[in-house]
Amino acid sequence: MAEYLLNGILIGLLFGVPVGAVGAMTVKNSWALGFKAGVITGLGSTAADCIYSIIGAFGLTLISDFLLRYSTQISVIGGIFIIIMGISALTNKLDKTNIKVNSGIKSFISSFVMGITNPAAVLTFIFAFSYFGISDIRSGLNGFCLVSGVFTGTLIWWVLLSGITCFVKRKSGLNNIMFMNKIFGSILILFGIVIFMRILF
Repeated sequence: MAEYLLNGILIGLLFGVPVGAVGAMTVKNSWALGFKAGVITGLGSTAADCIYSIIGAFGLTLISDFLLRYSTQISVIGGIFIIIMGISALTNKLDKTNIKVNSGIKSFISSFVMGITNPAAVLTFIFAFSYFGISDIRSGLNGFCLVSGVFTGTLIWWVLLSGITCFVKRKSGLNNIMFMNKIFGSILILFGIVIFMRILF
């Protein structure tokens, strides 16, 4: 069990470190709303990763086949959503520094949607499990430990990323939230465009 948990943590860290659209949004929310907001944002992506890791770990081929069959359509939805989030950040007039409950829920859902609209993640998890020698998980407990490890690994990354962002903000003295929103909004729009470019070419 400990081996499955450790492997899950390593896989979770490997999944979290590449900073994509969710990473940009986590940094943006950490900068604008604080450490807690950044972690909550990352947790949305963690929830999506856990769902895909469950599909990969337990060989739920019916679901994975469906996701891969409609991967283009799902990715288009994700790309549109990311661009909308980018435009929202560009036009956002937020000037408060304390997170509210509804802001936390919105951040979590937004991050979850970004994560879940990446159906290719199923293949990535299957490859990662194969690379670490994890296959044919017959024990539900081992599967639970593996998914728990993925959750822990990704959570560690979001905590680190949010903490580093808040540290840099404090040391730099840059508190212009409107300006930072425009920067991260532009980055999100760029990520959305990249998704469409990948689909087209």
